[in-house]
Amino acid sequence: MNSRPVALVTGASRGIGRAIALSLAGEGYDIAAIARTPDSECMLSLQPEIESTGAGFFPVGLDVARTDLHDEAISNILERYSRIDILVNNAGIAPIERRDMLDMDEETFDSVMGVNLKGPVFLARRVAREMIWMREQMKDYRPSIMFVTSFLAYTSFPNGIEVCISKAGLSMAALVFADRLTEEGINVYEIRPGLIETELTARSKDKFDRLIMEGVVPQKRWGTPEDVAKAVVSLARGEWSFSAGSVFEISGGMNIRSF
Repeated sequence: MNSRPVALVTGASRGIGRAIALSLAGEGYDIAAIARTPDSECMLSLQPEIESTGAGFFPVGLDVARTDLHDEAISNILERYSRIDILVNNAGIAPIERRDMLDMDEETFDSVMGVNLKGPVFLARRVAREMIWMREQMKDYRPSIMFVTSFLAYTSFPNGIEVCISKAGLSMAALVFADRLTEEGINVYEIRPGLIETELTARSKDKFDRLIMEGVVPQKRWGTPEDVAKAVVSLARGEWSFSAGSVFEISGGMNIRSF
């Protein structure tokens, strides 16, 4: 049995996922990093950064939408580390071309739902089953599952209806998993970022810069992947152990309703 705790992070090669993986490595977690392409330049550059903290690094190639491959991926991680202490369901995509909701196509809708909703739900189910078993085998084992959603879970964006629906669904999934798994000793949380400066938001940077300064973000700045990672680390430390099912808003106040 691996003596160090293990964090499984999806979408770990860049952006928020990368920051989370690095931060958890700094907290003493070995990292199982899931990405579609485990030998990409981003993943290859992540490995030495993780290992420089003294943490182990295990890259896993998986499209989370391929639920038929989840068993193999989890089995490989357990063969390597013998445990999973934290699952951070972070992987997510947006349509390559943003279209008005009246012009959306079914193929794009299904693709976004597969990565953003179906994949995370079934991966969490698979990992939760292992966590329940591991709680009976290990002392001082504090498993948790975190779903990374978005402010779009409660914000209408007609040119991104696929993302809105998928993130709203994932938000409810986090709540239902929390309800079911607290009795198993597994805390589940929702991490809800706002406008975070990543490659995904870079496409509309000028537009978002203007909106931020106009007050859409009360704190009037972009969020960073590290802002999100700090919340994950705080949860991983057990500082919110009596807050199962809580939503942690990392949005600079976008959730504030004001007039």
